[in-house]
Amino acid sequence: MNQLSLPISLNTKMLWRNFSGDKNQQIIDFLTNLFSQSSASVVYIYGDKSNGKTHLLQGCTFEALEQSLGVVYLDFSEEMPDGILNGLEDNDWVCIDNVDCLDENQQQELFDLYNRAAHTSVKLIVSGAVLPGELILLKDLKTRLSLATIFCLESLDDKSKKDIIQQQMNERNLKIDRKIYDYLFKYFSRDLTDLLNAIDQLDEASLQQKNNITIPLVKQVLDI
Repeated sequence: MNQLSLPISLNTKMLWRNFSGDKNQQIIDFLTNLFSQSSASVVYIYGDKSNGKTHLLQGCTFEALEQSLGVVYLDFSEEMPDGILNGLEDNDWVCIDNVDCLDENQQQELFDLYNRAAHTSVKLIVSGAVLPGELILLKDLKTRLSLATIFCLESLDDKSKKDIIQQQMNERNLKIDRKIYDYLFKYFSRDLTDLLNAIDQLDEASLQQKNNITIPLVKQVLDI
Protein backbone atom coordinates (compact mmCIF):
# COMPACT_ATOMS: atom_id res chain seq x y z
CA MET A 1 0.00 0.00 0.00
CA ASN A 2 1.42 3.34 -1.00
CA GLN A 3 -0.22 6.55 0.02
CA LEU A 4 1.52 9.87 0.53
CA SER A 5 1.25 11.52 3.95
CA LEU A 6 -0.73 14.64 3.07
CA PRO A 7 -2.79 17.23 4.93
CA ILE A 8 -6.00 15.64 3.64
CA SER A 9 -8.36 13.42 5.60
CA LEU A 10 -10.49 10.93 3.71
CA ASN A 11 -14.14 10.65 4.70
CA THR A 12 -14.89 6.99 5.41
CA LYS A 13 -18.54 7.59 4.54
CA MET A 14 -17.64 8.38 0.91
CA LEU A 15 -17.76 4.85 -0.47
CA TRP A 16 -18.95 3.60 -3.84
CA ARG A 17 -21.57 1.39 -2.22
CA ASN A 18 -23.45 4.43 -0.92
CA PHE A 19 -23.01 6.57 -4.02
CA SER A 20 -26.38 7.66 -5.42
CA GLY A 21 -27.82 7.96 -8.93
CA ASP A 22 -28.70 5.30 -11.50
CA LYS A 23 -26.72 7.02 -14.25
CA ASN A 24 -23.77 7.46 -11.91
CA GLN A 25 -23.56 3.68 -11.55
CA GLN A 26 -22.28 3.58 -15.14
CA ILE A 27 -19.28 5.66 -14.04
CA ILE A 28 -18.55 3.34 -11.12
CA ASP A 29 -18.82 0.31 -13.42
CA PHE A 30 -16.31 1.90 -15.81
CA LEU A 31 -13.87 2.72 -13.01
CA THR A 32 -14.27 -0.75 -11.52
CA ASN A 33 -13.23 -2.29 -14.84
CA LEU A 34 -10.04 -0.21 -14.81
CA PHE A 35 -8.80 -2.18 -11.80
CA SER A 36 -8.33 -5.21 -14.05
CA GLN A 37 -6.51 -3.30 -16.79
CA SER A 38 -2.74 -2.85 -16.96
CA SER A 39 -2.59 0.13 -19.30
CA ALA A 40 -2.65 3.79 -18.27
CA SER A 41 -6.01 5.57 -18.31
CA VAL A 42 -7.22 9.12 -17.80
CA VAL A 43 -10.81 9.80 -16.70
CA TYR A 44 -12.32 13.26 -16.32
CA ILE A 45 -15.49 13.67 -14.24
CA TYR A 46 -17.46 16.89 -14.05
CA GLY A 47 -20.69 18.15 -12.54
CA ASP A 48 -22.28 20.83 -10.41
CA LYS A 49 -21.24 21.55 -6.84
CA SER A 50 -22.29 18.82 -4.38
CA ASN A 51 -23.19 16.37 -7.16
CA GLY A 52 -20.71 13.88 -5.74
CA LYS A 53 -17.33 14.46 -7.41
CA THR A 54 -15.43 14.25 -4.12
CA HIS A 55 -17.52 11.28 -3.01
CA LEU A 56 -16.70 9.44 -6.24
CA LEU A 57 -12.96 10.17 -6.11
CA GLN A 58 -12.61 9.35 -2.43
CA GLY A 59 -14.59 6.18 -3.01
CA CYS A 60 -12.15 5.31 -5.77
CA THR A 61 -9.29 5.90 -3.34
CA PHE A 62 -10.81 3.55 -0.77
CA GLU A 63 -11.31 0.87 -3.45
CA ALA A 64 -7.62 1.10 -4.38
CA LEU A 65 -6.54 0.96 -0.73
CA GLU A 66 -8.67 -2.14 -0.16
CA GLN A 67 -6.77 -3.81 -2.99
CA SER A 68 -3.41 -2.72 -1.48
CA LEU A 69 -2.65 -0.55 -4.49
CA GLY A 70 -0.57 2.61 -4.54
CA VAL A 71 -3.01 5.52 -4.52
CA VAL A 72 -2.96 9.26 -3.89
CA TYR A 73 -5.97 11.53 -3.44
CA LEU A 74 -5.44 15.31 -3.72
CA ASP A 75 -8.12 17.96 -3.29
CA PHE A 76 -6.90 21.24 -4.77
CA SER A 77 -9.62 23.21 -3.05
CA GLU A 78 -7.19 22.89 -0.14
CA GLU A 79 -3.72 24.40 -0.01
CA MET A 80 -1.07 22.09 -1.46
CA PRO A 81 2.73 22.24 -1.19
CA ASP A 82 4.85 23.05 -4.24
CA GLY A 83 5.81 20.06 -6.36
CA ILE A 84 3.07 17.85 -4.91
CA LEU A 85 2.33 16.32 -8.33
CA ASN A 86 5.92 15.37 -9.12
CA GLY A 87 6.55 11.63 -9.33
CA LEU A 88 2.96 10.54 -8.74
CA GLU A 89 2.99 8.41 -11.89
CA ASP A 90 4.72 5.73 -9.78
CA ASN A 91 1.36 5.03 -8.10
CA ASP A 92 -1.36 2.75 -9.42
CA TRP A 93 -4.09 5.38 -9.01
CA VAL A 94 -3.98 9.18 -8.72
CA CYS A 95 -7.20 11.06 -7.95
CA ILE A 96 -7.09 14.83 -8.56
CA ASP A 97 -10.14 16.62 -7.14
CA ASN A 98 -11.18 20.18 -8.06
CA VAL A 99 -8.79 20.73 -10.95
CA ASP A 100 -10.42 24.17 -11.34
CA CYS A 101 -8.42 25.33 -8.31
CA LEU A 102 -4.93 24.60 -9.67
CA ASP A 103 -2.59 27.59 -9.78
CA GLU A 104 -0.43 28.11 -12.86
CA ASN A 105 2.55 26.15 -11.52
CA GLN A 106 0.29 23.26 -10.50
CA GLN A 107 -1.32 23.30 -13.93
CA GLN A 108 2.10 22.83 -15.50
CA GLU A 109 2.85 20.04 -13.02
CA LEU A 110 -0.38 18.26 -13.94
CA PHE A 111 0.40 18.66 -17.64
CA ASP A 112 3.82 17.08 -17.06
CA LEU A 113 2.27 14.31 -14.93
CA TYR A 114 -0.22 13.57 -17.69
CA ASN A 115 2.61 13.15 -20.20
CA ARG A 116 4.69 10.94 -17.90
CA ALA A 117 1.66 8.84 -16.94
CA ALA A 118 1.16 7.79 -20.55
CA HIS A 119 4.26 5.59 -20.23
CA THR A 120 3.07 3.84 -17.04
CA SER A 121 0.03 1.87 -15.87
CA VAL A 122 -1.31 4.61 -13.58
CA LYS A 123 -5.02 5.47 -13.60
CA LEU A 124 -5.40 9.27 -13.45
CA ILE A 125 -8.87 10.37 -12.31
CA VAL A 126 -9.55 14.12 -12.46
CA SER A 127 -12.64 16.09 -11.42
CA GLY A 128 -13.79 19.56 -12.36
CA ALA A 129 -16.90 21.70 -12.40
CA VAL A 130 -17.26 21.92 -16.19
CA LEU A 131 -16.08 20.27 -19.40
CA PRO A 132 -12.29 20.45 -19.93
CA GLY A 133 -12.64 22.94 -22.79
CA GLU A 134 -14.51 25.33 -20.48
CA LEU A 135 -11.90 25.29 -17.71
CA ILE A 136 -9.75 28.36 -17.11
CA LEU A 137 -6.48 26.45 -17.35
CA LEU A 138 -3.41 26.32 -19.55
CA LYS A 139 -4.42 25.58 -23.13
CA ASP A 140 -2.17 22.51 -23.41
CA LEU A 141 -3.58 21.05 -20.19
CA LYS A 142 -7.16 21.59 -21.36
CA THR A 143 -6.28 19.83 -24.60
CA ARG A 144 -4.87 16.85 -22.70
CA LEU A 145 -7.88 16.60 -20.40
CA SER A 146 -10.20 16.80 -23.42
CA LEU A 147 -8.65 13.52 -24.62
CA ALA A 148 -9.66 11.72 -21.41
CA THR A 149 -12.71 9.50 -21.02
CA ILE A 150 -15.27 12.08 -19.86
CA PHE A 151 -18.30 11.56 -17.65
CA CYS A 152 -20.92 14.00 -16.38
CA LEU A 153 -22.36 13.26 -12.95
CA GLU A 154 -26.12 13.04 -12.64
CA SER A 155 -27.72 16.01 -10.87
CA LEU A 156 -29.36 14.98 -7.61
CA ASP A 157 -32.90 16.05 -6.80
CA ASP A 158 -34.03 16.73 -3.23
CA LYS A 159 -35.35 13.19 -2.76
CA SER A 160 -31.98 11.71 -3.78
CA LYS A 161 -30.17 14.01 -1.35
CA LYS A 162 -32.52 13.02 1.47
CA ASP A 163 -31.98 9.35 0.62
CA ILE A 164 -28.21 9.83 0.85
CA ILE A 165 -28.53 11.50 4.24
CA GLN A 166 -30.91 8.79 5.45
CA GLN A 167 -28.53 6.08 4.29
CA GLN A 168 -25.71 7.60 6.33
CA MET A 169 -28.01 7.86 9.33
CA ASN A 170 -28.91 4.18 8.96
CA GLU A 171 -25.21 3.28 8.95
CA ARG A 172 -24.87 5.06 12.30
CA ASN A 173 -28.00 3.35 13.63
CA LEU A 174 -29.42 6.82 14.12
CA LYS A 175 -33.11 7.47 13.69
CA ILE A 176 -34.17 10.91 12.52
CA ASP A 177 -37.60 12.16 11.54
CA ARG A 178 -37.86 13.01 7.84
CA LYS A 179 -39.52 16.30 8.78
CA ILE A 180 -36.07 17.39 10.05
CA TYR A 181 -34.78 17.07 6.49
CA ASP A 182 -37.70 19.11 5.17
CA TYR A 183 -36.93 21.83 7.70
CA LEU A 184 -33.21 21.86 6.82
CA PHE A 185 -33.96 22.06 3.09
CA LYS A 186 -36.36 24.94 3.63
CA TYR A 187 -34.47 27.04 6.17
CA PHE A 188 -30.80 25.95 6.06
CA SER A 189 -29.47 24.75 2.69
CA ARG A 190 -30.15 22.45 -0.25
CA ASP A 191 -26.42 21.89 -0.77
CA LEU A 192 -25.63 18.24 0.04
CA THR A 193 -22.21 18.99 1.52
CA ASP A 194 -23.70 21.65 3.81
CA LEU A 195 -26.48 19.27 4.82
CA LEU A 196 -24.15 16.39 5.66
CA ASN A 197 -21.94 18.70 7.72
CA ALA A 198 -25.04 19.97 9.53
CA ILE A 199 -26.16 16.42 10.29
CA ASP A 200 -22.71 15.68 11.76
CA GLN A 201 -23.05 18.72 14.06
CA LEU A 202 -26.56 17.72 15.07
CA ASP A 203 -25.51 14.14 15.74
CA GLU A 204 -22.69 15.30 17.99
CA ALA A 205 -24.94 17.78 19.84
CA SER A 206 -27.65 15.17 20.36
CA LEU A 207 -25.11 12.78 21.88
CA GLN A 208 -23.74 15.45 24.19
CA GLN A 209 -27.20 16.52 25.31
CA LYS A 210 -28.54 12.95 25.29
CA ASN A 211 -31.55 14.13 23.28
CA ASN A 212 -33.03 13.21 19.94
CA ILE A 213 -32.48 15.45 16.93
CA THR A 214 -35.47 17.78 16.98
CA ILE A 215 -36.33 21.05 15.27
CA PRO A 216 -35.55 23.03 18.47
CA LEU A 217 -32.11 21.37 18.52
CA VAL A 218 -31.64 22.24 14.83
CA LYS A 219 -32.45 25.87 15.56
CA GLN A 220 -30.05 25.91 18.51
CA VAL A 221 -27.09 24.22 16.83
CA LEU A 222 -27.37 25.78 13.38
CA ASP A 223 -28.67 29.16 14.54
CA ILE A 224 -31.61 29.21 12.13
